[in-house]
Amino acid sequence: MLNTNLIRKKRDGGILDSDEWQFLINSYCTGDVTDAQMAAMAMAICINGLTPDEISSLTCEMLASGTRLPRVSDRPRVDKHSTGGLGDKVSLILAPLIACVGCDVPMISGRGLGRTGGTLDKLEAIEGYRASMSIDESSKILKEVGAFIIGADEQIAPADRRLYALRDVTATVESVGLITASILSKKLAASLDALVMDVKVGSGGFMHTRDDAKELAESLVRVGGQSGLPTHAILSDMDQPLGVEASAAIGNAIEVNEAMEVMKQSDASGGENPLLDLTVALSASAVMQAGVFEDLKTADEQLREKLASGHVMERFEQMIRAQGGRLSGPIPLEQRRDYFAETDGCVAKINCPAIGDAIIASGGGRRSGGETLNHRVGIQTHVRIGDVVEKGQLLFSIFDDSDSIASSVQKSPEPWVTMADSPVPANKLILETIPPNTADNPDMT
Repeated sequence: MLNTNLIRKKRDGGILDSDEWQFLINSYCTGDVTDAQMAAMAMAICINGLTPDEISSLTCEMLASGTRLPRVSDRPRVDKHSTGGLGDKVSLILAPLIACVGCDVPMISGRGLGRTGGTLDKLEAIEGYRASMSIDESSKILKEVGAFIIGADEQIAPADRRLYALRDVTATVESVGLITASILSKKLAASLDALVMDVKVGSGGFMHTRDDAKELAESLVRVGGQSGLPTHAILSDMDQPLGVEASAAIGNAIEVNEAMEVMKQSDASGGENPLLDLTVALSASAVMQAGVFEDLKTADEQLREKLASGHVMERFEQMIRAQGGRLSGPIPLEQRRDYFAETDGCVAKINCPAIGDAIIASGGGRRSGGETLNHRVGIQTHVRIGDVVEKGQLLFSIFDDSDSIASSVQKSPEPWVTMADSPVPANKLILETIPPNTADNPDMT
């Protein structure tokens, strides 16, 4: 086989068989396929797509490029993954929360892709936090703490680690096949008993329409089930940043701060808290699949009790210390500037693309591979779609010592918050659920 022939075949709309995918991924790992060639293949995939069989083959080969994490206890082993969106800091809360109800959560996460922030980038806003660890180190933390959050390395799905970085800077993120293979190769390497997927729908994520999001969710559920990993997907709203009450933090340090606020609060009974409600819904699905609770109602109640008790914050701090982090309180942010409503009205739209681009332009996200981030820049919205707003009311705040974000606000062709004269219905948080597919379970190992 020739690498250029495989690229040409996919460029022209052809279908690669399992042997060809094996050759391509093996060659990429050995260096016989260059980053430039793999970037060309990723673009061809984005344009022409992958068949279900191709997605399964690619997932299998990316998993086989590395090793699996060992079991360290007899506790159920579960995880969650999100396709990413503005203000999505669910993982920071979910990992210690699920650990508090007797599960192991070996979370292999990623960095930012496009406009969506990465869990590892957020955690590295904490001084000393180590996202890269050996299997022995992470296994010890899992046994003692019940949770860790690390990145894929040269042992765990190394093919995905390299391809993930390429996709971020070559506009090849939005591919159902590539997203499925990337996520599941890491999750399968974690030797899980159950996985729950949060597939975002809207302008603040990769899947802008519900149909596209459902296609991705069904792909993840199908390939997860084929590989022996029960996978449940939840479609959730991402037409506005995810946060608490009317507020949502977007950025690295500011999102860690917001997640800690949720873990410190004494009332987790519900109300207007989309971040908490989505975290509990995803956690309940994961632990239910693992058999920890008999029904979702009991799981929901027990998880909220753990959050209100303060135990989740304690477990989070324990995990951070175990991974080298030093956390003494909220992480300092850059200078704050506020923006206010110029008229009365109802919030009809929040300009997620402009907000995400502003974070990247200010150094809070990557424009090319290997960039060092400014973790302390951020944006905080103070309204949600459907809110009634009076003139002079606070709409959003920016945290930036330079004029980068302020310039983005001024130059945006559309306002960051669009107002309507008539009432606008609030967005539903959870749009749809897709249960595990247990039909076929061929061995992909």
